[in-house]
Amino acid sequence: MAPLTPLLLSLSLLTPLISAHGHVTGIVVDGKWYTGWNAEMKYQTPLPLTAGWQADNLDNGFVSPDAFGKPDIICHKSAKNGNAYVTAKPGSKVTFQWNTWPVSHKGPVYDYIAPCNGDCTTVDKTSLKFVKFDAGAWLSGNDPGTWVTDNLIKSNISWSTTLPSNLAPGNYVIRHEIIALHAAQSTNGAQAYPQCVNFKVEGSGTQTVTGGVAGTALYKASDPGIVFNLYSKFTGYTMPGPAVAKFAKREERRHGREWVGREE
Repeated sequence: MAPLTPLLLSLSLLTPLISAHGHVTGIVVDGKWYTGWNAEMKYQTPLPLTAGWQADNLDNGFVSPDAFGKPDIICHKSAKNGNAYVTAKPGSKVTFQWNTWPVSHKGPVYDYIAPCNGDCTTVDKTSLKFVKFDAGAWLSGNDPGTWVTDNLIKSNISWSTTLPSNLAPGNYVIRHEIIALHAAQSTNGAQAYPQCVNFKVEGSGTQTVTGGVAGTALYKASDPGIVFNLYSKFTGYTMPGPAVAKFAKREERRHGREWVGREE
Protein backbone atom coordinates (compact mmCIF):
# COMPACT_ATOMS: atom_id res chain seq x y z
CA MET A 1 0.00 0.00 0.00
CA ALA A 2 1.39 3.40 -0.97
CA PRO A 3 2.18 5.79 1.88
CA LEU A 4 -0.27 8.59 2.56
CA THR A 5 0.61 11.98 1.15
CA PRO A 6 0.56 14.89 3.62
CA LEU A 7 -2.85 15.96 2.25
CA LEU A 8 -4.36 12.50 2.57
CA LEU A 9 -2.86 12.11 6.01
CA SER A 10 -4.44 15.39 7.11
CA LEU A 11 -7.81 14.31 5.73
CA SER A 12 -7.59 10.97 7.50
CA LEU A 13 -6.91 12.71 10.79
CA LEU A 14 -9.86 15.02 10.21
CA THR A 15 -12.32 12.20 9.51
CA PRO A 16 -13.52 11.84 13.14
CA LEU A 17 -14.11 15.60 13.27
CA ILE A 18 -16.00 15.67 9.98
CA SER A 19 -18.49 13.16 11.38
CA ALA A 20 -18.48 14.81 14.80
CA HIS A 21 -21.62 15.60 16.74
CA GLY A 22 -21.05 18.09 19.55
CA HIS A 23 -20.26 19.09 23.11
CA VAL A 24 -21.07 22.01 25.42
CA THR A 25 -18.39 24.67 25.09
CA GLY A 26 -19.84 27.04 27.63
CA ILE A 27 -22.65 27.83 30.04
CA VAL A 28 -24.30 31.23 30.38
CA VAL A 29 -26.05 31.93 33.69
CA ASP A 30 -27.84 35.23 34.19
CA GLY A 31 -25.74 36.69 31.38
CA LYS A 32 -22.34 35.48 32.65
CA TRP A 33 -20.22 33.06 30.59
CA TYR A 34 -18.58 30.00 32.15
CA THR A 35 -16.24 27.79 30.14
CA GLY A 36 -17.36 24.23 29.58
CA TRP A 37 -15.16 21.18 29.05
CA ASN A 38 -13.35 20.64 25.78
CA ALA A 39 -11.51 17.32 25.55
CA GLU A 40 -8.53 19.09 23.95
CA MET A 41 -7.94 20.66 27.37
CA LYS A 42 -6.69 17.33 28.73
CA TYR A 43 -3.34 18.05 27.09
CA GLN A 44 -2.89 21.26 29.08
CA THR A 45 -0.79 21.38 32.27
CA PRO A 46 -2.21 22.31 34.65
CA LEU A 47 -5.77 21.55 33.63
CA PRO A 48 -7.88 24.71 33.32
CA LEU A 49 -10.63 25.31 35.83
CA THR A 50 -13.98 24.31 34.33
CA ALA A 51 -17.38 23.69 35.88
CA GLY A 52 -18.01 21.28 33.03
CA TRP A 53 -17.04 17.71 33.85
CA GLN A 54 -13.96 16.37 32.09
CA ALA A 55 -14.79 13.65 29.56
CA ASP A 56 -12.92 11.64 26.95
CA ASN A 57 -15.01 12.85 24.01
CA LEU A 58 -12.37 14.38 21.75
CA ASP A 59 -14.33 13.02 18.77
CA ASN A 60 -17.54 14.71 19.98
CA GLY A 61 -18.87 11.17 20.21
CA PHE A 62 -21.72 9.56 22.09
CA VAL A 63 -22.69 6.89 24.61
CA SER A 64 -24.58 4.00 23.01
CA PRO A 65 -27.51 2.11 24.59
CA ASP A 66 -25.37 -0.93 25.38
CA ALA A 67 -23.56 1.30 27.91
CA PHE A 68 -26.68 2.79 29.53
CA GLY A 69 -26.12 0.68 32.64
CA LYS A 70 -22.46 1.70 32.93
CA PRO A 71 -20.83 4.82 34.41
CA ASP A 72 -20.14 6.43 31.00
CA ILE A 73 -23.83 7.35 30.63
CA ILE A 74 -23.73 9.50 33.77
CA CYS A 75 -21.55 12.36 32.51
CA HIS A 76 -20.07 10.95 29.28
CA LYS A 77 -17.07 8.72 28.54
CA SER A 78 -14.56 8.30 31.40
CA ALA A 79 -15.98 11.46 32.98
CA LYS A 80 -14.18 13.11 35.87
CA ASN A 81 -15.46 15.83 38.17
CA GLY A 82 -15.37 19.40 37.02
CA ASN A 83 -12.90 21.38 39.12
CA ALA A 84 -14.91 24.63 39.38
CA TYR A 85 -18.49 25.84 39.76
CA VAL A 86 -21.08 27.90 37.96
CA THR A 87 -22.69 30.33 40.42
CA ALA A 88 -26.46 30.60 40.18
CA LYS A 89 -29.57 31.35 42.20
CA PRO A 90 -33.10 29.94 42.27
CA GLY A 91 -34.84 30.76 39.02
CA SER A 92 -31.62 31.56 37.15
CA LYS A 93 -31.76 31.30 33.37
CA VAL A 94 -29.19 28.76 32.19
CA THR A 95 -28.05 28.46 28.58
CA PHE A 96 -25.91 25.58 27.34
CA GLN A 97 -23.85 26.56 24.30
CA TRP A 98 -22.95 23.68 21.99
CA ASN A 99 -20.05 23.89 19.55
CA THR A 100 -22.08 22.25 16.78
CA TRP A 101 -25.07 20.01 16.20
CA PRO A 102 -26.06 18.26 12.94
CA VAL A 103 -29.53 18.93 11.53
CA SER A 104 -30.01 15.18 11.00
CA HIS A 105 -29.51 14.40 14.71
CA LYS A 106 -33.09 15.01 15.84
CA GLY A 107 -34.27 13.95 19.26
CA PRO A 108 -35.13 14.89 22.84
CA VAL A 109 -33.22 17.27 25.11
CA TYR A 110 -33.23 16.75 28.88
CA ASP A 111 -32.05 18.63 31.95
CA TYR A 112 -31.49 16.81 35.25
CA ILE A 113 -30.31 18.01 38.65
CA ALA A 114 -28.60 16.06 41.44
CA PRO A 115 -27.48 17.35 44.84
CA CYS A 116 -23.83 16.64 45.63
CA ASN A 117 -24.44 16.72 49.40
CA GLY A 118 -20.96 18.17 49.69
CA ASP A 119 -18.28 19.09 47.17
CA CYS A 120 -19.19 18.38 43.54
CA THR A 121 -15.51 18.46 42.59
CA THR A 122 -14.94 15.25 44.54
CA VAL A 123 -18.35 13.52 44.64
CA ASP A 124 -18.58 9.95 43.35
CA LYS A 125 -20.63 10.24 40.15
CA THR A 126 -22.23 6.85 40.76
CA SER A 127 -23.74 8.20 43.99
CA LEU A 128 -25.55 11.09 42.28
CA LYS A 129 -29.35 10.81 42.09
CA PHE A 130 -30.79 12.77 39.17
CA VAL A 131 -34.19 14.44 38.97
CA LYS A 132 -35.43 15.62 35.58
CA PHE A 133 -36.57 19.25 35.72
CA ASP A 134 -36.92 20.17 32.05
CA ALA A 135 -37.50 18.24 28.84
CA GLY A 136 -38.38 18.67 25.19
CA ALA A 137 -38.71 16.36 22.22
CA TRP A 138 -41.04 16.01 19.21
CA LEU A 139 -42.94 19.10 18.09
CA SER A 140 -44.81 18.24 14.91
CA GLY A 141 -44.81 16.26 11.70
CA ASN A 142 -43.12 12.95 11.04
CA ASP A 143 -40.56 11.22 8.88
CA PRO A 144 -38.63 12.86 10.53
CA GLY A 145 -40.74 15.82 11.71
CA THR A 146 -39.72 18.88 13.70
CA TRP A 147 -37.97 18.44 17.05
CA VAL A 148 -36.58 20.68 19.78
CA THR A 149 -33.10 20.00 18.40
CA ASP A 150 -34.18 22.02 15.35
CA ASN A 151 -34.94 24.94 17.67
CA LEU A 152 -31.60 24.41 19.41
CA ILE A 153 -29.82 24.82 16.07
CA LYS A 154 -31.87 27.94 15.24
CA SER A 155 -30.98 29.38 18.67
CA ASN A 156 -27.28 29.64 17.81
CA ILE A 157 -26.84 25.95 18.73
CA SER A 158 -27.89 26.65 22.31
CA TRP A 159 -30.48 25.41 24.79
CA SER A 160 -31.95 27.50 27.59
CA THR A 161 -33.71 26.35 30.72
CA THR A 162 -34.58 27.78 34.14
CA LEU A 163 -33.57 26.45 37.54
CA PRO A 164 -36.43 25.68 39.93
CA SER A 165 -37.66 28.96 41.38
CA ASN A 166 -37.33 28.02 45.06
CA LEU A 167 -34.26 25.77 44.85
CA ALA A 168 -32.42 25.47 48.16
CA PRO A 169 -28.82 26.70 48.28
CA GLY A 170 -26.16 24.06 47.82
CA ASN A 171 -23.90 22.30 45.35
CA TYR A 172 -25.52 20.47 42.45
CA VAL A 173 -24.60 18.68 39.24
CA ILE A 174 -26.77 19.66 36.28
CA ARG A 175 -26.89 16.92 33.66
CA HIS A 176 -27.81 18.33 30.24
CA GLU A 177 -28.34 15.76 27.50
CA ILE A 178 -29.34 15.30 23.88
CA ILE A 179 -30.36 11.87 22.57
CA ALA A 180 -30.03 11.65 18.79
CA LEU A 181 -32.51 9.31 17.10
CA HIS A 182 -31.40 9.28 13.45
CA ALA A 183 -30.28 5.62 13.76
CA ALA A 184 -32.55 4.60 16.65
CA GLN A 185 -34.69 2.30 14.53
CA SER A 186 -31.83 -0.21 14.89
CA THR A 187 -30.91 -1.99 18.11
CA ASN A 188 -28.24 0.03 19.91
CA GLY A 189 -28.69 2.85 17.40
CA ALA A 190 -29.68 5.78 19.64
CA GLN A 191 -26.89 8.18 20.59
CA ALA A 192 -26.73 9.87 24.02
CA TYR A 193 -24.66 13.00 24.61
CA PRO A 194 -24.71 13.68 28.37
CA GLN A 195 -22.94 16.80 29.63
CA CYS A 196 -22.45 17.50 33.36
CA VAL A 197 -21.77 20.84 35.01
CA ASN A 198 -21.15 21.80 38.66
CA PHE A 199 -23.49 24.47 40.03
CA LYS A 200 -23.26 26.38 43.29
CA VAL A 201 -26.73 27.71 44.05
CA GLU A 202 -26.94 30.65 46.41
CA GLY A 203 -29.89 32.49 47.90
CA SER A 204 -32.62 31.62 50.37
CA GLY A 205 -34.66 28.99 48.56
CA THR A 206 -36.17 26.14 50.56
CA GLN A 207 -36.98 23.49 47.90
CA THR A 208 -34.66 20.53 48.34
CA VAL A 209 -34.03 17.90 45.67
CA THR A 210 -35.02 14.47 46.91
CA GLY A 211 -35.47 11.04 45.38
CA GLY A 212 -33.96 10.86 41.95
CA VAL A 213 -32.44 8.09 39.89
CA ALA A 214 -28.83 7.01 39.47
CA GLY A 215 -27.47 7.91 36.06
CA THR A 216 -26.95 4.24 35.27
CA ALA A 217 -30.66 3.56 35.82
CA LEU A 218 -32.19 6.39 33.78
CA TYR A 219 -32.77 4.37 30.61
CA LYS A 220 -32.77 0.86 29.22
CA ALA A 221 -31.69 0.02 25.69
CA SER A 222 -35.17 -1.37 24.97
CA ASP A 223 -37.15 1.66 26.20
CA PRO A 224 -39.69 3.26 23.85
CA GLY A 225 -38.05 6.51 22.83
CA ILE A 226 -34.64 4.84 22.79
CA VAL A 227 -35.77 2.38 20.12
CA PHE A 228 -37.65 4.65 17.71
CA ASN A 229 -38.01 4.92 13.94
CA LEU A 230 -37.56 8.59 13.15
CA TYR A 231 -38.21 7.91 9.48
CA SER A 232 -41.75 6.57 9.77
CA LYS A 233 -45.30 7.92 9.89
CA PHE A 234 -45.38 8.24 13.67
CA THR A 235 -47.99 10.28 15.55
CA GLY A 236 -46.23 10.71 18.90
CA TYR A 237 -43.10 10.11 20.90
CA THR A 238 -42.68 8.58 24.37
CA MET A 239 -39.90 10.27 26.30
CA PRO A 240 -37.64 7.73 28.01
CA GLY A 241 -36.52 8.12 31.59
CA PRO A 242 -38.30 9.64 34.59
CA ALA A 243 -41.03 12.22 34.28
CA VAL A 244 -40.34 15.91 34.80
CA ALA A 245 -40.46 16.61 38.53
CA LYS A 246 -42.98 19.09 39.88
CA PHE A 247 -40.68 21.37 41.84
CA ALA A 248 -43.16 24.15 41.22
CA LYS A 249 -46.36 24.78 39.33
CA ARG A 250 -45.67 24.04 35.71
CA GLU A 251 -46.62 26.69 33.19
CA GLU A 252 -48.35 25.89 29.92
CA ARG A 253 -46.35 23.80 27.47
CA ARG A 254 -44.30 26.01 25.19
CA HIS A 255 -42.63 24.90 22.01
CA GLY A 256 -43.05 21.25 22.96
CA ARG A 257 -41.20 21.62 26.28
CA GLU A 258 -42.20 21.07 29.88
CA TRP A 259 -41.15 24.07 31.92
CA VAL A 260 -40.66 24.61 35.62
CA GLY A 261 -42.75 27.68 36.34
CA ARG A 262 -43.94 29.74 39.27
CA GLU A 263 -44.06 28.54 42.85
CA GLU A 264 -47.16 26.68 43.94
